Amino acid sequence: MTNYYSSNPTFYVGVDCIIFGFSDDGLSLLLLKRNFEPAMGEWSLMGGFVQSDESVDDAAKRVLRELTGLEKVYMEQVGAFGSVRRDPGERVISVAYYALININASDRQLVQEHNASWVNINELPPLIFDHSTMVAQARELMKQKASAEPIGFNLLPPLFTLTQLQSLYEAIYGEPMDKCNFRKRVAEMDYVEKTDKIDRQSSRRGAALYKFNDRVYRQSPKFKI
Repeated sequence: MTNYYSSNPTFYVGVDCIIFGFSDDGLSLLLLKRNFEPAMGEWSLMGGFVQSDESVDDAAKRVLRELTGLEKVYMEQVGAFGSVRRDPGERVISVAYYALININASDRQLVQEHNASWVNINELPPLIFDHSTMVAQARELMKQKASAEPIGFNLLPPLFTLTQLQSLYEAIYGEPMDKCNFRKRVAEMDYVEKTDKIDRQSSRRGAALYKFNDRVYRQSPKFKI
């Protein structure tokens, strides 16, 4: 058995985190400028190597925590990327994950320490290696998942307006939605609860604030935006 393993090549296994956030500017991606070779000074996803004492999932959670300070964040695997020359430094097989976070909940100091920035999804600069492909695949997965499960609420603050909610889903799908139809659909969701609080920052009249009730959602028969 030992000879079987030793007779085959060994590779580095890495993880790359595609971290999406949402704000008034729309959907954004957390990127950093590399401070080491190869590709020093270029834009990159946050990544790292899987350590001997952790699973691939745990490695992705650690990388996310080190960059944002957040734990128990919505995260899903995108897939494995293993082209022979994808990383000019060494042979690295990377497993990519996408995460959805509330930008305001992240640790801004940690983000700055990693030389990272939030970049609007429609204004992304060229990314190193195959990171653009990772992002494109993550966006498609997010669209598919968002149509069947309420994952988008992970990008919102605990209290939000219906305008924010619609803007979020327009950003996810990359297309405008009819306001009346959208609000009619939301009205059918008993797990999107209207609170007695008012947001007076976005308009003079003020807008009602809503919240997502996970307990009620789990008892609901279906979800579809």
